[in-house]
Amino acid sequence: MSRFLFVVPPLVGHINPAVGVAARLTARGHRVAWVCADPALVRRLAGENAEVFACAGPVPGAEGAVRPPDLRGAEALKFLWEGYLVPLADAMAAGVRAAAGRFGPDVVVADQQAFAGALVADRLGLPWATSATTSAEFTGAYDGMPKVAEWLRQRLAGLRTRIGDPAGTADPRYSPHLLLIFSTPEFIGPQAPLGQRIHYVGPSLADRPDGPGFPWDWLDTGRAKVLVTLGTANADAGGRFLAECRTALRERADRVQAVLVDPGATQPADLSDKDVLILPSVPQLPLLERMDAVVCHAGHNTVCEALWHGVPLVVAPIRDDQPVVAAQVVDAGAGVRVRFGRVTAPRLGAALDTVLQDRAHRAAATRVRAAFRAAGGARAAADHLERLAARSSGGTTENR
Repeated sequence: MSRFLFVVPPLVGHINPAVGVAARLTARGHRVAWVCADPALVRRLAGENAEVFACAGPVPGAEGAVRPPDLRGAEALKFLWEGYLVPLADAMAAGVRAAAGRFGPDVVVADQQAFAGALVADRLGLPWATSATTSAEFTGAYDGMPKVAEWLRQRLAGLRTRIGDPAGTADPRYSPHLLLIFSTPEFIGPQAPLGQRIHYVGPSLADRPDGPGFPWDWLDTGRAKVLVTLGTANADAGGRFLAECRTALRERADRVQAVLVDPGATQPADLSDKDVLILPSVPQLPLLERMDAVVCHAGHNTVCEALWHGVPLVVAPIRDDQPVVAAQVVDAGAGVRVRFGRVTAPRLGAALDTVLQDRAHRAAATRVRAAFRAAGGARAAADHLERLAARSSGGTTENR
């Protein structure tokens, strides 16, 4: 059996897809370990018995790692790289090297934004796979921005000199051995790259801790159900948007019932409210089975989880990869896009009416759902990782 070392940033949306893959590998008799700057977060998502090597690194929300909520566009990209991704890689490198020395992995599975995993593996001569938990890097987003692309290359070259193989050429975002993309060409679009090492496995969904009990009997079978969520990293930016959502939803209370996720407690909550239920967190996967539409920030995980269930979306991208993912939703016909910073309750309401009433959006979401489920998810990803381990060791692995 083989050993797989998962290197992940301390971000829920990047750990969750890897959890299902790690569980598959463990069930097949392989040994799995993790490297993360927030071991408690990994254990909360992957199970308290997960083997986790701690490392240094900024944790979102901690002092020095707080991003100004009003950053958008190029300034947000610059902050993401200079204020978080590059410092994270520098800080993680020593811990990744130590973990590799202690664990002895056959394969390193490096999240696409945990650059230290790829660069350290390359320096140590270990085969490594990229875990691409967002499809934004595969849409040619920088094709028309050569200066931005060059700026990113320079940041990565500096990292390679400091923590990787200075003579190497590997881009830590794209493994030359195996690139696992948790999406499909049917969602990414015609620009989705192809290649022998590139595998589209679709979303990797795994059982998650339930957390506080959800009042399932609150749901009204006579009304359409809408989930409103801005993910786990946008509590600082969502107050105005959630207030507009709440207004739009109340105006449709005769036919729509909504669950609004508000981790930052920006909205007054009333648990006796029969129209809009406001909670700090929800069991998203089982809840999506009952939803008719989702309003969200176009975070890749939330979008893919909604489409896995065939649920159309209203997307309001905030920053980072979200505008790219929102464009994929619209191009696929599976939703409507609104402007996060300027949208009003009437515009939100109109967008919501469209995705609830226009059968074309639901049909498009259903098509993406079929493609996602056919891709294989965690099972397919585990298959490819087993093959990489077998090739690297010169052995063979049964195709499961």
